[in-house]
Amino acid sequence: MNDEKHANDTSRYDFIIVGGGTAGCVLASRLSADPRLRILVIEAGEDTAPGRVPAPILDSFAGLAYLNSRFLWNDLKATTENIPSNRPDYQPALRKYEQARVLGGGSAINGQLANRGAPHDYDEWQARGAKGWSWDAVLPYFRKLERDVDFDGPLHGQDGPIAISRIGEDLWPEHANAMAAAFGRAGFSYVHDQNGEFVDGYYPVAISNLYDRRVSTAVGYLGYRVRARANLTILTETHVTGLLMHDRVCRGVTARGPDGETRDYQASEVILSCGALHSPAHLLRAGIGPAQELGDLGIEVVADRPGVGKRLTDHPSVAIASYIKPKARINGRTRRHLLLGLRFSSGHADAPPSDMAASIASKSAWHDVGSQLATVNIWVNKTFSEDGSVRLRDSDWRTEPRIDFNLMSDRRDLERMMSAYRRLAAIVLSPEMHGVVSDTFPASYSDKVRQVGALTLRNRLMTGLLAKLLDGPAVLREFLLKSFILEGDPIEVLMRDDDALEAFIRRATVGVWHASCSCRMGDEDDPMAVTAADGRVYGVGGLRVVDASIFPSIPSGNTNLPTIMVAERIADLILAERQAT
Repeated sequence: MNDEKHANDTSRYDFIIVGGGTAGCVLASRLSADPRLRILVIEAGEDTAPGRVPAPILDSFAGLAYLNSRFLWNDLKATTENIPSNRPDYQPALRKYEQARVLGGGSAINGQLANRGAPHDYDEWQARGAKGWSWDAVLPYFRKLERDVDFDGPLHGQDGPIAISRIGEDLWPEHANAMAAAFGRAGFSYVHDQNGEFVDGYYPVAISNLYDRRVSTAVGYLGYRVRARANLTILTETHVTGLLMHDRVCRGVTARGPDGETRDYQASEVILSCGALHSPAHLLRAGIGPAQELGDLGIEVVADRPGVGKRLTDHPSVAIASYIKPKARINGRTRRHLLLGLRFSSGHADAPPSDMAASIASKSAWHDVGSQLATVNIWVNKTFSEDGSVRLRDSDWRTEPRIDFNLMSDRRDLERMMSAYRRLAAIVLSPEMHGVVSDTFPASYSDKVRQVGALTLRNRLMTGLLAKLLDGPAVLREFLLKSFILEGDPIEVLMRDDDALEAFIRRATVGVWHASCSCRMGDEDDPMAVTAADGRVYGVGGLRVVDASIFPSIPSGNTNLPTIMVAERIADLILAERQAT
């Protein structure tokens, strides 16, 4: 950093929040509500101020945001494939792993799915050492964060910053309605309220969306009145390059602004809210983590916490895709493409109810070919695989960490996924669906799919031409799908051949951007616990982590609402501590 200017901010803050993502926006809003506290938020991405939220973020069709390089850490890559225990030197392929770099974080680019998980998830958190995080303890914070426009009563909130809604079946395309009917014929029950009825069944998905517009935490928690508070400062397009540690206490951060100048910012306490990949990286660079790993990189050990960056988790996912017949496609009455969800139980002896899940997309991508392809995305809702890791490649803040998810490391996940894949594929292939879809094939979120999914003029033109051909004769469509889209064995082979199905799932399984658990809450004497139940980092002072990395285990559902809930509850704990002093 010799070529950078360096200065000191003479102000002193009570709290510096590193990362203005899903959790960071919540913390900024709630903590700055106390006018005695001075709050600084530092976000690497761009602002999304009221009235100036970029159109791709507001769009109900999330594919314009979550693959948009404008809002991503574009150098971030990860491996997802399981590393076999008998082949420790095996090097699985690195794949881009999309993580938000914009105010609002994941809530600004994700699929807007507003899923709480199940009550047993949070009772498990408590059992794993996160005292005070049982279902009864967290439910008030799920209620506090939401303004549910469809349901009320003791399980729902009506006054929170995040609007929760559902798209009615009368607005669904024929494909989504046909899939719902097929689930009913297959014996699944209809669930009206996925966040209030914790049972197996299919349901209209709850979304953080109102009037067909996304509600991110930046939109919901950082409105113009909050931003006008004199005690709240928000710096965007500013990178935190390190934590200022002194005598095992975090005193602030060093950050590089958009002008290229580096400054020190002092605070009574620093809160890392950078997500499950970047929060542990900040800790490791500051000397907080496994002593051996830090020593190998020449980093002075401040606190030996073996759990930093370990047990990284995501929901393993694979997909079934089909060509949608023109009459059954998205009909223009809503921008949403993902309207229908399903929870079901594998029946595995070790698994809780509703341990598997699927989402039904009536459009798979932003381009013309995407409008012709439906996907059934299947994931292990309650995963047993907890062997992922975040490790530093070097001590330079500009270098992205090494990320290995090691999905399917527990064979129970593989077995349940194989069974679920065939169960769902049989429904898609059933005679009742023949009037809606055809040409069903196994799908994976491969590098080729990522490349075609990039928002470029070339992809728009190429997919426009291919889409016209796909709507041509059936023989031509079958040839094009096999030649340009299908990778590996066809669906008929996977339905009858165990070895082929296992090979496909091991190769094709990816995460669903629910990175969690890399700085887990737990008891201090648990060597794999990194944080206390209030987010404080063990072994040092003046430092907390508040984001999905502190989950003791991944919830049975999308992680955005649980992340908001965690930030709401810890903000309350912080304010109560301040009030007591």
